[in-house]
Amino acid sequence: MSDVKTLMPPVQRVVTGHDANGRAVFRSEDFTQPQLIASGDADFLLIWTTATVPADNNDEIDGRERDAGLTLNSGSVIRVVDMHPGAQSPMHRTNSIDYGIVLSGEIELELDDGAKKTVHEGGIIIQRGTNHLWRNRTDKVCRIVFVLIEAPAYVHDGQPLPEDKPH
Repeated sequence: MSDVKTLMPPVQRVVTGHDANGRAVFRSEDFTQPQLIASGDADFLLIWTTATVPADNNDEIDGRERDAGLTLNSGSVIRVVDMHPGAQSPMHRTNSIDYGIVLSGEIELELDDGAKKTVHEGGIIIQRGTNHLWRNRTDKVCRIVFVLIEAPAYVHDGQPLPEDKPH
């Protein structure tokens, strides 16, 4: 794979909060580059998590410091994914509702029955606990922001469908 770190800019993260008088303040700002994941098909950058849904705005923990996997049980996750050119994720399903916003490039979404849709820059995907994979069929990095919020497993014929998270 090409060195995509040089192709996509770092992500700016600005975090707000409150001062001792209850007034809005900027808590932090950083510029961080997504990092290569073990599979080698994408770079991930965790932006924030919440321990609960609904979120607790009195929780002063930096949401990036919370231990989170692909999703966070009882909570929410926002991350940036830079999908490498020609790369493909494994087929997977999570117990969450996921909002995927394509910031640049395009991505192919394939469902477990083989149905496919290409989502272009500016497109939004609402992933509702279905088994799916992502494929970048282009020669350019596709940058997507994903917001994942815990949801109960989808129930089919009275049985919850199991999660199948990639390692």
